[in-house]
Amino acid sequence: MEIKRTFDILPYALSKYPLDNCLVSKENGKWESISTQEYFDKANELSNALIELGVQPGDRIASINNNRPEWNILNVAVAQIGAILCPMYPTISADDYVYIFNHSQVSYVFVSDEEILGKVLKAKENSTLVKDVFTFDKIENAKHWSELFKLNNELQHKDEISKRKEAILETDLVTIIYTSGTTGKPKGVMLSHQNLVSNAVAAQPLLPCSPGDKALSFLPVCHVFERTLLNLYVQSGISIYYAESIESLGDNLKEIKPEIFTAVPRLIEKLYDKIIAGGNQKSGVIKKLFFWAVEKANQYEVGQSAGIGGAIANKLIYSKIQAGLGGNIKCIVSGSAALQPRLTKFFWGVGLPILEGYGLTETSPTVAVNTLLPGGTKFSTVGKVLDKVSVKIAEDGEILVKGPNVMLGYYKDENLTQEVMTDGWFHTGDIGIFDGEYLKITDRKKEIFKTSGGKYVAPGPIENTMKASPFIEQIMVIGEGKKHAAALVVPAFVYIKEWCKDQGIPCSTNDEICSNETVRKAINTDIDNFNQKFGKVEQIKKIELINSDWTILGGELTPTMKPKRKPILKKYDHLLKKIYGDDHC
Repeated sequence: MEIKRTFDILPYALSKYPLDNCLVSKENGKWESISTQEYFDKANELSNALIELGVQPGDRIASINNNRPEWNILNVAVAQIGAILCPMYPTISADDYVYIFNHSQVSYVFVSDEEILGKVLKAKENSTLVKDVFTFDKIENAKHWSELFKLNNELQHKDEISKRKEAILETDLVTIIYTSGTTGKPKGVMLSHQNLVSNAVAAQPLLPCSPGDKALSFLPVCHVFERTLLNLYVQSGISIYYAESIESLGDNLKEIKPEIFTAVPRLIEKLYDKIIAGGNQKSGVIKKLFFWAVEKANQYEVGQSAGIGGAIANKLIYSKIQAGLGGNIKCIVSGSAALQPRLTKFFWGVGLPILEGYGLTETSPTVAVNTLLPGGTKFSTVGKVLDKVSVKIAEDGEILVKGPNVMLGYYKDENLTQEVMTDGWFHTGDIGIFDGEYLKITDRKKEIFKTSGGKYVAPGPIENTMKASPFIEQIMVIGEGKKHAAALVVPAFVYIKEWCKDQGIPCSTNDEICSNETVRKAINTDIDNFNQKFGKVEQIKKIELINSDWTILGGELTPTMKPKRKPILKKYDHLLKKIYGDDHC
C-alpha cells in the first residue's frame, strides 16, 4: 500500500513489519511492549472515543507529554478522524499554554504527569475553549485517558472513522507545531500529511537500520525532528524504546542496546565530556593509552576504517566507549544546531558514526542529511539534499527551500507567511553554501550583527570553533553596535575541576573557577589561538565568565537547546557593562 497520509504509516507497518515490540516503555521497573497490532487497535478505539466526545474534523487536540507510547496512539487517533494535533513542550510556562490554547482554539488536552497537569489547569482558567483534560499517568482527581476507551468500546463509530479517513487528502492540515523560538511569541507552523509523509518516505532508503532493530527515543516528541523519526521507525519496522528521562539515558542505552538514536549537539557535547572525564579518572599506562586513542580518533577522516587507533585501542578503549552506548550503535542522528567537526571526527573514529542533518519545523524537518551510503558524508557539512527537495542559495547567502516538505504556512499569520515565501521558495533564515553536492551552514541570518565600525560579524562559526576548547562549555559572541566582538563564556566546570586537581589549583566551586586567574588565563589562551582563524573584526577581544550552565528551565535555552540571545543579553547586562564600560548603554 502507498503511504500518502500520516495515518497510512501504521497499517503499512502492520502489513509489512508486524512487531511484538513496536512501542516499548518502562513501567514499574520493567520494559513493557505494545505490538504493532495493539497499537493499531488502540488508535482505532481512541478515534472512536473522540468521535463519541463530539470531536469534529478540524478540531484542535493538544498533547503535552514526555516521550511515551500513548503519544503515538493519540497522534494516529487524532489524524485519522480529521482533527488537528497541537503538540507542545512540557517545559514551557502556563502563560505560553494560555497563548497557544487560545490561538489554536484547543478543545481537549492530553498531558502526561502531575506537574504538567498543574500548569495546564492553571492555563485552562484563562482559556474558555478547552473542554476537558486527560492524563496518561494515573493522578488523583484527574481524568485518566483509559476512561475514553470505555466509551462505546465496540467501535460503534467504525463506519464514521472509515468515512472520515477516505475524505482526508494528503494536502490537508494534520498538525500545528508551535516553534519555541528565541524571541517573541511562538509561531504556529501548519504542516500537512504530505509534508510529514514525504520527509519520512524520502529518508527511509537512507536509514542504516533493518527491520527488527531498536531505536531509543528521548528528544521531545512534540518537536518535528523526533516526530518524523518516529514515523520513519514505524514504517521501517524498527522498535521504538522510550527513555525514562535524560538523566537515565546512559542506563537505558546499556539496557536496550539500540542500533540508532537521535540527539542534539548539546547532548553530544555532554556525552563527549563524560567520556573524557572517564579517561581522566584512569591512571598510568591506561590513561596514556586512552588519550593517545582519543587523539587518533580526533584525526579520523571520511573513508578510513572505524577504530583508527588499531587493535589495542579498539579492544581497550573504543570498545568500552561503544559499550557505554549499548554496544550496537549503527549511527547517531544529530540535528537542531551545528555540531562541532571535532566531535563528528571523534565519534566516527571510535566507531560511533554521527550523521548530521539540517532542517526546520517549517520543512518537516529534513532538508539535507549525511548518510552511511558510499559518498554520503562530508564532515563540516549537513550532507546532501533530500530526494524531491530543492535548495538554492540567494544572493545574500540565505538558504531557500522548495519541495513537498515545505509547510502550508503560519497559522493565522498570512503576512508572516508571505514574508518567508517567494514563488514557493521558503526563506530559512540560515546562511549557507554548497561544497560540491554537500550543503554547508555558515550562520544564522538574524544572528549576524554589525559593530559600531560598520563591520559584520557572524557569531555561529566563531562560537562553534571556540567550543573546541576543553575549557569552554557554552559561549555566546556579542558586539552588536559595539567597537569590538566579545563573548560570554560558561566554563566546562567538570573538566576544569579535574584539570585544577592535576595542576594543584584549589578550585572546588564554580565561583572559584570563574575568579581564578590561572583558569581565566587558560581560557584566554585558547581563545587567542582560535582567534587567529578569523579576521580582525571577528576576533574576541574580551570575555566574561558565567558561573552556571545555561538551561531550558533557566530561560537561556530553547526546548531544543539553542541559546536565546536576547534573554541571555538581558540577564547578563551587568557583564556587558564590565566588557564595554562607557561604550555600553
